[in-house]
Amino acid sequence: MKNIRQSFTVSYSYPVLFTHNVFEPANKTLARTLMKNRSGPRARVLMVVDAGLAAATPGLTRKIERYFRAHRQIIELVRAPMTVPGGENAKNGWNGVREIMTAAGSEHLDRHSHIIAAGGGSVLDMAGFAASLVHRGLRFTRLPTTVLAQNDAGVGVKNGMNDGGMKNFAGTFYPPHAVIDDFDFLKTLPQREWIGGLAESFKVAIIKDKPFFKWLCENARALGARDQKLMERAVQKTAALHLRHIATSGDPFETGSARPLDFGHWAGHRLELMSDFALGHGHAVAVGIALDTTYAMLKRYITPDEQRSVLKGLSDCGLPVWSRLLTRQTPEGEPEILAGLEQFREHLGGRLCVTLPRPLGNKLEVHTMSRPLLKKSIAILTPVS
Repeated sequence: MKNIRQSFTVSYSYPVLFTHNVFEPANKTLARTLMKNRSGPRARVLMVVDAGLAAATPGLTRKIERYFRAHRQIIELVRAPMTVPGGENAKNGWNGVREIMTAAGSEHLDRHSHIIAAGGGSVLDMAGFAASLVHRGLRFTRLPTTVLAQNDAGVGVKNGMNDGGMKNFAGTFYPPHAVIDDFDFLKTLPQREWIGGLAESFKVAIIKDKPFFKWLCENARALGARDQKLMERAVQKTAALHLRHIATSGDPFETGSARPLDFGHWAGHRLELMSDFALGHGHAVAVGIALDTTYAMLKRYITPDEQRSVLKGLSDCGLPVWSRLLTRQTPEGEPEILAGLEQFREHLGGRLCVTLPRPLGNKLEVHTMSRPLLKKSIAILTPVS
């Protein structure tokens, strides 16, 4: 019998827009975005809002409803905005996903309808996962409201949730209809969330853009002190670097094992789990960056001065470079953090592939990591009591 080989190419395109006061009726950014490629007289929308964002922004629900009334000729809010728990708990288990899917079914959304999620990366992840499942995909627009979400988690093509004791165990690759970063939302962030997203800026700069790394270090203290204009520049530059990698790496859906944008993440993800998510993603990744950068120094991929510059830059903006969890041991006397390597390998789908700087501003993929050198890296980072 003759075999058939099927082959086709699918092109994806979506805008990443930057604005202020997205729900001000005079701001037509959101309305115009929802109008793109609509099939009916009005775009039907289910709105999902992070509970933390709602609490930090009094009157937000009323403002959203007023916006849709002002543009009711072209967009329709099918029900009052849904408020869902924020933070990592938004991604733990299926309750939030099912709630959004149930609401989409109850409102008879079709594949040309929209789900819009406003909030932090976890809410965007969970809502995007739900949107990708209903009718095999509703149009999904992200309104990231944290630094981490605006510069990384909210601009890419991944959605996911935690399950089975593993971060992002279940998920999909589902490009959004659009991403809209409203910088005014950053003003509502507590300090921990303000600086947390800068870990992703350092991450991508260390392996891809040395001049940007230098800029981050020069402005670290001002960024940590909540300089709004500097943060907007950092967010835009970081988002651009992430988007460029997705578009040009040749592997946007991660069919291979190399994930440069997960530099520092094998340890970061493990630290989150070990802390029961008390350690936020950005802070955990900062510690992971410090660990992998120190390891790279011991392997002579970067110089001691470069290693110190990374640790100083992270510390100057208020991010940690150490956690007591690094010294937690298994019953066999091994650092518990090292279990993250096997979990990371499994998540990658085969061969272990860890990204390290070599030299600063460039990357090297390695497939093994020396446990003695990792233990030495932990010892180097351990503060002297």
